[in-house]
Amino acid sequence: MTDRLCQLLDEINGCRLCEASLPLGPHPVVRASSSAKVLIIGQAPGTKVHASGIPWDDASGKRLRDWLGLPPELFYDERQIAIMPMGFCYPGKGKQGDLPPRPECAPKWHQALLAQMPNIQLTLLIGQYAQRYYLKTPFRTLTENVKHWQNYRSEGQFPLPHPSPRNQLWLKKNTWFEELLLPPLKSKIQALIER
Repeated sequence: MTDRLCQLLDEINGCRLCEASLPLGPHPVVRASSSAKVLIIGQAPGTKVHASGIPWDDASGKRLRDWLGLPPELFYDERQIAIMPMGFCYPGKGKQGDLPPRPECAPKWHQALLAQMPNIQLTLLIGQYAQRYYLKTPFRTLTENVKHWQNYRSEGQFPLPHPSPRNQLWLKKNTWFEELLLPPLKSKIQALIER
């Protein structure tokens, strides 16, 4: 890890930009390495991840690791996989689940982090917030973005639905996702990750 990246992560860990809006206070959850080849951009930590400080340390993370075909020791190998959510801190509870990621994080920190990760070859855009922010030509819905995943291959991007247990209905309605999309995703991950 470079000195600049270490300094940047220290700055992020000390960030208090939206502290007044965070019900549990600031606790940024992000992992980055200059050698990482895969970048996961999700939404924001939930309460379990906020408490543990370990990204994807919940039922959503278990499903995501299954989708990628990775055991925890490889998924959490920072040298290979970086994790940079749209919002680094738990945003609070809404009427139907957690609130959206705080809007301050991505504009403040993402480009600086990306500049320190020159080896990223594949970026997983998980959920609508990451897809709206990063896809240059998104479709109208998340489902269409995921269905047309091959449109984003040249950019090194792979749109995915959120692996939350709350998305069970989406997965049942879109059986093509696990049948047609997960095999090439797993192959790509296997080609990039050193075991």
